[in-house]
Amino acid sequence: MLLDGPATTRYSTHMKVTIDLSPAQAERLRQEAERLGLAPEDLARAAVADLLATKDDDFEAAAKRVLQKNQELYRRLA
Repeated sequence: MLLDGPATTRYSTHMKVTIDLSPAQAERLRQEAERLGLAPEDLARAAVADLLATKDDDFEAAAKRVLQKNQELYRRLA
């Protein structure tokens, strides 16, 4: 199919994400946010933004670390 102009994106420049946290993780997030004087969602947003701002090698290493920790946690819970 031919287009008569530049392709347009079909998604928003903003993204909403829902994550499931264990009760312990949710409480830890709430406590850290309170300690920093932030809302929990603002702390989570800042943490994701900080992770995404790291250079590619650092990001990949951090992402692998997070995925490994989650796999270990899910194995223990199963």
